[in-house]
Amino acid sequence: MDTRFIGQVDYVANYSSMQRFTAARTAETPDALWICEHPGVYTQGLAGKPDHVLDAGTIPVVPTDRGGQVTYHGPGQVVAYPLLDLRRAGYFVKEYVYRLEEAVIRTLAQFGVTGHRVRGAPGIYVRTADPGSHARLPEGFGAQQLGSDPNFGKIAALGIKVSRHCTYHGLALNVAMDLEPFSRINPCGYPGLQTVDLSTIGVSVTWNEAAAVLGQQLGRLLEPAAHTA
Repeated sequence: MDTRFIGQVDYVANYSSMQRFTAARTAETPDALWICEHPGVYTQGLAGKPDHVLDAGTIPVVPTDRGGQVTYHGPGQVVAYPLLDLRRAGYFVKEYVYRLEEAVIRTLAQFGVTGHRVRGAPGIYVRTADPGSHARLPEGFGAQQLGSDPNFGKIAALGIKVSRHCTYHGLALNVAMDLEPFSRINPCGYPGLQTVDLSTIGVSVTWNEAAAVLGQQLGRLLEPAAHTA
């Protein structure tokens, strides 16, 4: 996989680049992983409802062809875009999503944080008061509890697109960013959902450090099925 750390890049320009790369690739095109951050922007997935954007203000809202609803990208957030041929990799979309989430969980673990999957709510969540806790989630805990439980916050969002067995879009891990714009949307369609980053749960790490670890984990976990340990 060709991993590139491309710094801060305009969201729309990068979105267009992903589409062009995917449309032009052949069975021989090497997979790629682009890791970057974006100036402030709201992005709306195919399932997005306009009323989940409460007050965009001067922040642009960009409609996209990824799954999911509305989220925010901004400086201090590591955004990873795997451009992967799933047919060649040897696994299906559900497994791909699992591997993306697992890469975030393993990245967080390197910084002493326990990431959690929540049933019915793609992305990774943490216990805000005790982010290192390994305790299981409460029995029956699912997406419907997220907006009303202040003990949990979302630290990583996931939204993908698969075209001709090839992926684009990806995931975003909050490191040290201005979280205020999240209060002006229903993040990922969940009213009241708390959004956190590593800095607000007491983890001091630079963007470069977090990006390096996430890139390493994605590179390892997105290898073809026969090669993954």
